[in-house]
Amino acid sequence: MPGLVGQPLLRREDLPLLTGRGRFVDDVRMPGMHHAVVVRSPVAAGRLRGIDATAALALPGVVAVLVAADFAPWSKPIPLRGGILPGLLDYLQPVIASDRVCYVGEPLALVVAASRAQAEDAAEAVGVDIEPTEPVVSFADARAGRVLVHPASGRNVAERWHSQRGDAQAAFARAEYTRRETFHCHRHSSVPLETRGLVARWDAACGHLEVLGAAKVPHFNRDVLAGMLGLEPSRVDLVELDVGGSFGARGEFYPEDLLVPAAARLTGLPIKWIEDRRESLLAMNHAREMDCELEIAATREGRILGLRGRLVADMGAYARTTGVIAAAKAGNFLPGPYDIPDYACEIEAVVTNRTPTGTYRGPGRYEANFFRERLIDLMADDLGLDPAEVRRRNLVRRDQMPYPIGSLVPYEGPASYDSGDYPAALEHALEAIGYAAIKSRSGRLVEGRYHGVGIGCFVDSTGPGPAEYARIRVQDPGTVEVYTGCSSSGQGHRTTFAQIAADVLGVPFETVQVQACSTLGTARGGGTFHGRGIVMGGNAVRTAAEALRERWLTLAAARSGLPAGQLACDAGVVRGPAGEAGPGPVLLDLPALCREAAAGDAEARAALEVDIVYESRGCTFEYGTQVAHVAVDPETAQIEVLRLLTVEDCGNPVNPLVVHGQVVGASVQGLSGTLLEEFVYDRDGQMLSGTFADYLIATATEFPCVEAISVNLAPPTHNRLGLKGVGEGGTEGVGAAVANAVGDALRDFRLPLSELPLSPDRLARALRGSRGSRG
Repeated sequence: MPGLVGQPLLRREDLPLLTGRGRFVDDVRMPGMHHAVVVRSPVAAGRLRGIDATAALALPGVVAVLVAADFAPWSKPIPLRGGILPGLLDYLQPVIASDRVCYVGEPLALVVAASRAQAEDAAEAVGVDIEPTEPVVSFADARAGRVLVHPASGRNVAERWHSQRGDAQAAFARAEYTRRETFHCHRHSSVPLETRGLVARWDAACGHLEVLGAAKVPHFNRDVLAGMLGLEPSRVDLVELDVGGSFGARGEFYPEDLLVPAAARLTGLPIKWIEDRRESLLAMNHAREMDCELEIAATREGRILGLRGRLVADMGAYARTTGVIAAAKAGNFLPGPYDIPDYACEIEAVVTNRTPTGTYRGPGRYEANFFRERLIDLMADDLGLDPAEVRRRNLVRRDQMPYPIGSLVPYEGPASYDSGDYPAALEHALEAIGYAAIKSRSGRLVEGRYHGVGIGCFVDSTGPGPAEYARIRVQDPGTVEVYTGCSSSGQGHRTTFAQIAADVLGVPFETVQVQACSTLGTARGGGTFHGRGIVMGGNAVRTAAEALRERWLTLAAARSGLPAGQLACDAGVVRGPAGEAGPGPVLLDLPALCREAAAGDAEARAALEVDIVYESRGCTFEYGTQVAHVAVDPETAQIEVLRLLTVEDCGNPVNPLVVHGQVVGASVQGLSGTLLEEFVYDRDGQMLSGTFADYLIATATEFPCVEAISVNLAPPTHNRLGLKGVGEGGTEGVGAAVANAVGDALRDFRLPLSELPLSPDRLARALRGSRGSRG
């Protein structure tokens, strides 16, 4: 099937999942398997004075109640994976509390029992003695420093840095127009369909540990786990099964990733741990919460001269594995896709007595885009300009590429937008949604609701290196196995990687089998995050397939005495030069090669497997425009999203159907976060939205009119396949586009709409306090 790359093939992953034949962590059964439940802190801050396991140990089926002392030989702080700055080292999370607790949900003990029900009953019976102390639950409290989350650190501001390019002060000095606003993005996060889970099995005779349930970065987590347990990495295997969603939160190294395997080693039993939904909402990484004071400088014609601000991000109680990535990337992308020569921002990462935070689909980008795009709309209104026209005047043009953005991330070097036609994406979106027609009805009351349209432009880096790994092995003529270091949690790797490999090798698509990511498949692996799965993984698979194909040509040339350059390889057959009578003679074919390898021919075996490292420096940048059309009921403060359109330059799509699904899914997730989801805490640090009765999340039918158009306007310069990551862009401009659309609909109410989420209660309060002509 020639030309597979670019075809909208149905995803191979879907049929097993839709017919109930998927294999998730909770489907794993092992002889002698026991179950673990985590005992968690019921208070946000306090001194842990003791744990009494007497009653729990007396219950039927209970094998052990393990506390900090039991894990002491392996209880090292969890290291950072990314976003590493030196100040964070004072805030690394321990795997289990020993003397202090710092957030509701922090692990205190691990109960092991014969059944899940017995383990849950025992966990309820564990006595916990904690002397509560005053918690820090707000940005203001954290920055004031009157109470410290970690007294030994002497501060609540974990890190502070300054990002800038050009001279923002000079830009503001010469500006004809300036405006400053304070914005808030709320705390919410990934809520994957499948909660976290692990099955750990320790083989004492071999000194080998197997952990099922890997995701996102199996090789990094394997190395961390092995280091904590004092094992060689070769003695630890992390295996990926089907994964019911990740979105950045699942697959990082959490306390349970050490506690469960260590418990298996201590007890000699296979142990399964699956968190319930409340645990997931309480203990898995939260995200997004930031305050931003942002000021814009411009000419009266709307040409932006400068941008400056101060951004404060909440890290929660500890610095988890992704460090300050979200805060750093918010500062990085505050200027967005605009030609803003002068920019400055002070960024602070603070700790509070709440669940630690991490990365979540478009970390820092969603937040930064809301701050900037909302301010641009406010500026446009002040200057009497159309918001679309302001963007036209400021977007980076194609002839400015590559566009240097400077060194805006403290742990990275200088970067440049590599390619793109940002104005063309904007125009495509405006035309496709019928912007002019909707705009003519902006602010008008139609059947009891006000209509409005809003724009959110975005740009994002994808596919960072430095390396990814791939291995291809021909098992038999009908089975070509592909292994990569890129984990899959719904991205469609089993389909897209097979398309790439089959195209290069010239073999039938159905013969290529992409294996689940595990530390058994490749020696190393970078993992799947930051839009790198298809960019780095796809190019690694292509490079490996080309190397394997080259081996076939080299072997055929050596056997025939003909130059390799004169040979042709297609469908697993290497032929000599074509003659007048037709195709050249067959010099090598896969069936014969497999027979030779089975008979012990070393040359043939070497030609059936290849293991490569693909290296790439820098990122490629996806970009696009999202436009929302909303209707707002001023009586009930209900917002209906009538249409949300995303136009995104996705580069060369390996599979347009997969790309479309990624962008639509990301857009719905962005809408859910913008309008419904929010983690709410009280002054005692107790989370008030710890169930789906209080933490609202979109269902499949919540937002039916979500559209996506993928374009390939300007190929990236960093990879031969011309690929860009597409899984995050659909989320990144949604908060901005919807907020601007609501502002447009309610223009006469003069609402700043500077806080998310745009929930009915928040919008109702804003309407009641409105000072506009309709307030």
